[in-house]
Amino acid sequence: MRPIKLMGHERSLTQVKYNREGDLLFSVAKDNAASIWYSSNGERLGTLEGHQGVIWSIDVDPETHLCATGGGDLAIKLWEVSTGKCVFTWDSPSPVRRVAFSPDGSKLLAIADQVMGHIGTISVYNINHEQPSDQSVEPSLVIETPEEGAKATVAGWSANGEFIIAGHDDGYVTKFDATNGELLDTLQAHGVYTEEKIVTVTDIQFAEDRSYFITSSKDKCSTLIDVDTFDILKVYKADAPMNTAAITPVKDFVILGGGQEARNVTTTAESQGKFEARFYHKIFEDEIGRVKGHFGPLNTVAVHPDGTGYSSGGEDGFIRVHQFDKSYFEFYVDAAERTDKSAEKI
Repeated sequence: MRPIKLMGHERSLTQVKYNREGDLLFSVAKDNAASIWYSSNGERLGTLEGHQGVIWSIDVDPETHLCATGGGDLAIKLWEVSTGKCVFTWDSPSPVRRVAFSPDGSKLLAIADQVMGHIGTISVYNINHEQPSDQSVEPSLVIETPEEGAKATVAGWSANGEFIIAGHDDGYVTKFDATNGELLDTLQAHGVYTEEKIVTVTDIQFAEDRSYFITSSKDKCSTLIDVDTFDILKVYKADAPMNTAAITPVKDFVILGGGQEARNVTTTAESQGKFEARFYHKIFEDEIGRVKGHFGPLNTVAVHPDGTGYSSGGEDGFIRVHQFDKSYFEFYVDAAERTDKSAEKI
């Protein structure tokens, strides 16, 4: 599994994202330009320039017609993918930490951070695809941080755009009605399985059918949660704070990424900082392998929609695009043997 190393960003990566077909990879970092790459060979198709500072998040609509970025410059920008032109900019009351298109691309959510006197909000905008430069300035829905609640740090959409699922600074995950913003369910997903004091939810990514999702957290854990029942299905425990987590199609695996922050590491050695991508069996929760390569924490991981590979972006400023080899697809866990071993432990 020899990766392609992409060196187009000057600072730490914040998010990488494939389009629906998987032929393009979108990336943003703590510099002020987004990049679009061919995922097959790592060639850079172009850059999206216009932000005045760190870009925290990027997403692309299902047709690869428009993509959206959110940054620390209090701006949400809408771009035409084919030309790289910025067609619209929304002003945000505070830095934008996450943007995400609904599954049909008709809406865009954006998280405004709880800083600069702003309460912290999830705003939803209706997207005009016919005339991308003519968007409504005002959001169609605003979900505010409850008075006693913790701010949202990440969010995404369930199937058909029915629910908005958000992860929060206090380790909780919430489910909102996407039409009226009503709070439907809440769950403590982190701060339960370890004694870590920092339990911020750092990532949410959905399964292919969006019926369940995975979270990552600074508490060194990742959880798999059912959208409808809002029950925790699985817990994956790591040995370092986790910044990102993704679910692989085709095989029953999940990928976790993170690592100790640089200021907490006494040497830059990979093993010391635990900067590997970690593979876990989705059903049995066992760690089955690690992939090295980054020289700093992994900040973001995205899996190719076809399940043929994945990409990771690190604090080191590099993107590594991996294509799974034959052994990955041939790997399997003997369920009967695994069950016998579990019985022996009991």
